[in-house]
Amino acid sequence: MQKSIKKYFALFALPTILAFTVIFIIPFLLGVYLSFTEFTTVNDAKWVGFSNYVKAFSNQEFLRALWFTVKYTVVSVISVNVFAFIFAMLLTRGKKGTNVFRTIFFMPNLIGGIVLGYIWQLILNGILFKFDVTLTSSAKYGFWGLVVLMTWQMIGYMMIIYIAGIQNIPKDLNEAAKIDGASRFVILRNITIPLIMPSITICLFLTLSNSFKLFDQNLALTAGAPSKQTSMLALDIFNTFYGKTGMEGVGQAKAVIFFVLVAAIALIQLVLTRRKEVEN
Repeated sequence: MQKSIKKYFALFALPTILAFTVIFIIPFLLGVYLSFTEFTTVNDAKWVGFSNYVKAFSNQEFLRALWFTVKYTVVSVISVNVFAFIFAMLLTRGKKGTNVFRTIFFMPNLIGGIVLGYIWQLILNGILFKFDVTLTSSAKYGFWGLVVLMTWQMIGYMMIIYIAGIQNIPKDLNEAAKIDGASRFVILRNITIPLIMPSITICLFLTLSNSFKLFDQNLALTAGAPSKQTSMLALDIFNTFYGKTGMEGVGQAKAVIFFVLVAAIALIQLVLTRRKEVEN
């Protein structure tokens, strides 16, 4: 069996490797190169060194988008995971109809971000109109609108992952703890949470990366209004690259910075939470 695997490994792995190289590796490396150039097309790129990065970091719109994205990510990661965990705990008690509720909570994740953005724009503006304001009247309304949208969309997906982790906890542990007189809070803190750390790792990674990369919901809900105060990083990069002639290199530099930032934060989160898994 091992000889057969070694013999045919290249045959089966080569198509995937080639596809990954052509679709991801080459465009990524080309994008990094273009971030050091001025260009309108790939063929007329002119090397300018780090000037695009200097312009990116001196751009107030980019820095504002970065700060807005960080604030939004912190709030949405907490809200999504807290509500998803609460619903997961409620839907693992063996009550009738839990499968129906799991399906209902998961369904928003199947709807496209653009569609969700316009739907929630109508809903939230309908509520805010009663107070003579809209989502674009102030950055705070757009901020909380995005939080509500993201939380509503992602809860079901994260809930399913938490449910899988909770259901893998041996029932004997909970029963033994109850016999010993442990309260629900003690069981939650000392048994449930430590044993579902792999699920927590996955959920934190997904919500963290998705929050940073949010684009279509941001575009549909506020489009950065008012005055680009609710633009997140992905939308700011898009507007720089396609909305300003001669700024393609700066937009590409922002994209590289964006990639490095998200990758670094995600890796740090994975390392920290995986250490907790090992400790437990």
